[in-house]
Amino acid sequence: MTRRQHFVIILILGTLSTISPFSIDMYLPSFPAIAKDLRTSISQVQLSLTAYLVGISVGQILYGPLLDRYGRKLPLYAGLVIYILASVGCAVSTSIETLILMRLLQALGGCVGLVAAQALVRDIFPVTEIAQVFSLLILVVAVSPMIAPTVGGYATVAFGWHSIFLILAAITVLILVSIYYVLPDGKQPDASLSLRPKAVLSSFLTVLKQPQFLTYAVASGVATSAPFAYISGSPDVFMNIYKVSERQYGWIFAFLAIALIAPTQLNRIFLKRFNSEQIIYTTLIYQSVVGLLLVLGTWAGWYGQYGLIIMLFLFLCGQGLTGPNASALSLAPFVRHTGSAAALMGSFRMGFGAVVSGAVSVLHNHTAIPMVGMMTFCVVSGLLILLFGQRAIRYRREQAGIDEPFTEAIL
Repeated sequence: MTRRQHFVIILILGTLSTISPFSIDMYLPSFPAIAKDLRTSISQVQLSLTAYLVGISVGQILYGPLLDRYGRKLPLYAGLVIYILASVGCAVSTSIETLILMRLLQALGGCVGLVAAQALVRDIFPVTEIAQVFSLLILVVAVSPMIAPTVGGYATVAFGWHSIFLILAAITVLILVSIYYVLPDGKQPDASLSLRPKAVLSSFLTVLKQPQFLTYAVASGVATSAPFAYISGSPDVFMNIYKVSERQYGWIFAFLAIALIAPTQLNRIFLKRFNSEQIIYTTLIYQSVVGLLLVLGTWAGWYGQYGLIIMLFLFLCGQGLTGPNASALSLAPFVRHTGSAAALMGSFRMGFGAVVSGAVSVLHNHTAIPMVGMMTFCVVSGLLILLFGQRAIRYRREQAGIDEPFTEAIL
């Protein structure tokens, strides 16, 4: 594979992975406008975000077996067409109930991009390069929080909130065309894999029996759901409590997105000296400490608007390190069931994200405590799950008589 091909493939996989982040981030500045237009509250509009996260969680489980059975592209085409139609449905919604339903359908279609992109990374690149490729993918994905809210804020002011969903539909059409003409097919269809419920459940069970997968998929799923607490709560915190405008909120969100981008590149450097297991462990300890300071300071009133932004920045820096390393460790043991493994991993993350997003809405009390409290809860819980899971991994390694460091033995 030439350098140019390598770059183009990662770029396409990155844009494919940005469909859901764009769908989440772009409409955040329009929460007040949607609430006003549909005659509802911001907390009700937040439920449209929760519905999207639920749709992603459920949809990824459905697409996993389909990607293994029919290859990567056919399910991709079907899912993206559903997403485009649902996006138009969001744009013409006249009630919050309709918007919530359309967002659910939009997620069920668009989530195929998340599963397929991860499965294709496993198909196309050597196992030893997966963590670095995921770091590059996240670099592309991380650009979306910088662009999406800013574009969404300006689009809301200039054309109304409905235009955001038409923009999303147009972007996805372009991605669909690039997939058809440029992206490699990846793993070919496997007719031996049955789509009967018993066979599908058996495939998922095979994946879940792997301690390495279960530990890193669940620990990272809980830990990386922390940004969803931030995403769900930040429109209310900044636009209602601190009274910033839609455009200002977009710029604040864009600034905080830098915290997701820089560490992904540091990860490539760290991987030359440390293994993925060490990086995840250290990162979760760091985030837990910052999170506890964030909660304590918010409760005590230490931070104003700018202090809160700085602390959020410090906290979010850890996300760019946990995600790619956990993905690499989770998928490394699999070849035949890669689609199912990627689906379960993504489902865990988005499922936890939906719960966290809903919790922020339910706990809404006109302060930043629900947002920062759930963020901290996620990373502390992820650290505890990691510690317990690593015991099972070490036990399995000892039983197999493997003396090498775990990550080196697998990768």
